[in-house]
This record gives sequence, structure tokens and C-alpha cells, in this order.
Amino acid sequence: MSTPHPASPEARDRLVLGVVGGSGLYEIEGLQEVEQIALETPFGRPSDSYTVGLLPRDGGLPPVRAVFLPRHGRGHLLLPSEINFRANVHGFKQLGVTHLLSVSAVGSLREDIAPGDVVIADQFIDRTAGRAQTFFGGGLVAHVQMGDPVDPGFSRRVAGAAAAEGARVHEGGTCIVMEGPAFSTRAESNLYRSWGAHVIGMTALPEAKLAREAEIAYAVVALATDYDCWHEVEVSVEAVIAVVKANVALSRRIIRRLAAGLPEATAELPYPRALQFATITDPARIPAEARRRLDLIAGHVLPPSE
Repeated sequence: MSTPHPASPEARDRLVLGVVGGSGLYEIEGLQEVEQIALETPFGRPSDSYTVGLLPRDGGLPPVRAVFLPRHGRGHLLLPSEINFRANVHGFKQLGVTHLLSVSAVGSLREDIAPGDVVIADQFIDRTAGRAQTFFGGGLVAHVQMGDPVDPGFSRRVAGAAAAEGARVHEGGTCIVMEGPAFSTRAESNLYRSWGAHVIGMTALPEAKLAREAEIAYAVVALATDYDCWHEVEVSVEAVIAVVKANVALSRRIIRRLAAGLPEATAELPYPRALQFATITDPARIPAEARRRLDLIAGHVLPPSE
């Protein structure tokens, strides 16, 4: 009996939780059997080593394998523009992750989304520039669907975990993803409000696009720290730092609560099969180097080379 391709459904039948931490979240608590894993990927080096361990599940189920990466590196060394998003997501795929939770600090663009609130964003508007947006290219073309950029079933579970931890939760909402590192001008902030956006951050894209290409279910827990610059009331730096610290503690509780309720099998919480009909290139024309570089991403949907 042949070994299934590592990206095939047969090889990904067990749910593995990934967590990518934003500002202030450099570790998750409660991990058992912890190990640090440094990886190289075909797209370079990730932001830091991955912390891998087990988190307890409820109901007598075996613990869930969990993989954590600090998006900006430990000590917050990387600007949003300096993050190697492709390497980060590819590393999660190398470690078997099927469901990836993004924890992000954001500014609120709505009066009713107060600092300390949680937004389970389900739409994005891309205002970044110059970031590598795809794994594909170099002889292999694919176009994945991004109409609904987060996984709805996974996002509902994240929202439920946040509510169970006492957070004020807003389910759904549009996140502006800006380049940074400077924050918006007041004119930009008001423009985004006129578009109907809810929050603004710097890192959900291209992360969400790459997760979709990697067939990893993606959800965002966006933790509001302030009202951006549109609000009449200016917030002190001390107040923002206090909110960030409280948000980090909340995000750690959300992760533990989420993990406790996750099923064992991906059949119960499916990840997207985004590449099933997405590759366009004539298989006979795909260069061998492109096949090697993209094997973990697309090798399971490509016919063998002749």
C-alpha cells in the first residue's frame, strides 16, 4: 500500500491547530510535551522557531496537537513588511497544521467596537504594497477562490470560545489591512470608515490568501486596542499598552478554550479543498523545479510528470 501524499486528505485526517501570534503574544500557555522546531522552507526562513506541543481537549478526548509561531519573532523584531508570510504558512503546513488561528491587534473604526472588544473578522480589504501574495508562479499557475476568505465553521468556534471567556464579541466584520508600520492619517481613517470597514490591522494579508492556497482553514481573532485616529477622544500610550496586555491574556484563554472543544477528525471540521480545480497550467509544461518547490502545496492535485 502506497504512502499518501502529505498534502492529501488521507494524510490530513487528524485536526492540528496552528496559532500565529500578533503584538504581545509570543507564547501560548498550557502546552504539554513542548518542543521547539526550527524550519527551512522553499520560501526562506519563518519568523522564528515553532513551538509544538499538546493542548487538552474536553470530553475525555486525546489532546490536540498545537503549533505556535510568533508572527513578528520573539521580542517583536520584524515590521509587518518584513514578515516572510510564505515561509510562515509553509512551515505550518510542514508541521501538519490543518486549522490556523490568527491573533491580531487592531484599531477600531466603529464606535460600537470598543478597546478590549473581539472582532471575528470575515472580510478583508487589501491596502498593502509589495508583499508576496502567492506560493505559485515560476511555471505553475493557480487561482483560488477568496470570496469568503475565512473558514466559517472554524470562525464560529473561535467566536464561541471568545464569548465563553467573557469577551464582548462581534461576529463578522471587514478588516482593512494596511502596509504600516506608521498608522493611518485621519483622512485615511475616515475614508475606511466610509467604506464600511470595522477594524484596521497590518498582518492578515497575505496570510489569509496563503493559508487558502495551502488548504489550511483560517480564522482571525482581532483584538481592538484603540479607536485608530478618527475618534475625537485621543487615547494615551499608557492606556493602549494596558489594553494590549489585557488582550494578550484574553487571547491565551481563547486559545485554550478553542482547543478544548475541537474535534479529533478534520471530517468534523473540514479545511478548504481550495486547489481541487484551481491549477491552470498544462501539467506537461510544469518545470521540475516548480513541482519540487510547490509539492507540499499542490503536489496532491497535480498529475505525475511524464
